[in-house]
Amino acid sequence: MAQTPSTMLPLGTSAPAFSLPDAASGRNVSLDDFKDSRALLVMFICNHCPFVKHVRAGLTQLARDYQARGLAVVAVSSNDPARYPEDGPAEMAKEARSAEYTFPYLFDGTQAVAKAYHAACTPDFFLFDGDRRLAYRGQLDDSRPGNGLPVTGEDLRDAIDAVLAGRPAPPDQYPSIGCNIKWRAGNEPEYFKNPR
Repeated sequence: MAQTPSTMLPLGTSAPAFSLPDAASGRNVSLDDFKDSRALLVMFICNHCPFVKHVRAGLTQLARDYQARGLAVVAVSSNDPARYPEDGPAEMAKEARSAEYTFPYLFDGTQAVAKAYHAACTPDFFLFDGDRRLAYRGQLDDSRPGNGLPVTGEDLRDAIDAVLAGRPAPPDQYPSIGCNIKWRAGNEPEYFKNPR
């Protein structure tokens, strides 16, 4: 299976604005909807990726553990549903129910939000502090499909704990690894075609 790393967007970057439909509820969800939260986690995921399937239950548990402590969580799927129908909105709604996601699962039909965040893979994680400055980007933990390590969420959890406590996230941050975002033909961003 092909492996694509995170672009590692510079720390301190302001959270790009978004307004996207939630696949389950149909309502639009925007960055402003989370303005009162102490931190914001934006996750780029999809339904079919084996890397996302591997951490699916861990994402549900992480959200449950931290939402009550002031972390807002939102997931975005930017894959081209024309080529990957299992990643379209109807299937996303089914997946959100099946996985018992407690967070919105948004459909990025134009792929503009993925581009704004420099998202490259699924899963790709972006943690913003209360001022909506990027505090952490990278992996959930060291677990990957087939490597035998348990899904703990250790790296991301350490970063969330620090941000919610008003401390900097750990400086050692490692790229997430996953399937590449499935860009529409001709829509691949330069950062994806020419990775650093």
